[in-house]
Amino acid sequence: MQLSTWVKAGTTAAVTVLAAATATAPASALADTGPSGVRSSAVVTLRYDDSRAGSWEAAIAAGVASWNANVDNVRLVEAAPGTRAEIVIVATTGWPQATLGPVRPGGQVRVELGSQAVLQGYDKTRIAAHELGHSLGLPDTKPGPCSQLMSGSSAGTSCRNAVPDATEQARVESLYAYGAARLVPADGRTLVDAP
Repeated sequence: MQLSTWVKAGTTAAVTVLAAATATAPASALADTGPSGVRSSAVVTLRYDDSRAGSWEAAIAAGVASWNANVDNVRLVEAAPGTRAEIVIVATTGWPQATLGPVRPGGQVRVELGSQAVLQGYDKTRIAAHELGHSLGLPDTKPGPCSQLMSGSSAGTSCRNAVPDATEQARVESLYAYGAARLVPADGRTLVDAP
C-alpha cells in the first residue's frame, strides 16, 4: 500500500474516532453553561480568609453567596485555617477599600471592610459584595444606580442591593472563562470606596 493511502486511511480513522467520542459525550460536557449563558470548561476556585474581619462574617458570607449564585466561572470558598488565601479580608475603621483584580489562583489581594461606611448608614452586605467585586476585577461605576453593585456609595445609604447586575456578571464570567484569570494579572490598584 502506498504512503498516501496509509495517511488517508489514518486520517479517516482519526476523524471517525473523534466523531464517535463527541457523539457519546454527555450533553453537559459539550454545552456547560450556567445562568449567565457563558460556556466554561474550568471553574476557578478562589479562597478567602475572613479570620480578621471581626463582625463582618455574616455580611461576607452573604456577599460570597451572592457572587457564587450569579457567576459560574469562578467560585469563592472559605480558606481552611492555616492555608493561604487569594482574598484576605480584614475589618478596619476607615472607608472600605480593595485591591482591583482579577485575582489569580496563587495570587493575593486585600479587602478592607471599613466601619466608617457602616457608621454613615451603608449596608454591610452590599459593602462586602461590592469589595469582593473589586477582587474579581470590577472597577467602580460611580455614579450609578442601586441596581449596579459596583456603583457603591453613589447609590446612597438606602440601597441594599448586593447582587451584581447582568453586565457585572458577564464581565466576571469573561475574566474567569476557561481559567483565563490565570493569564490576566491583577491590576493591583487599591480602590477606596468613600463617597
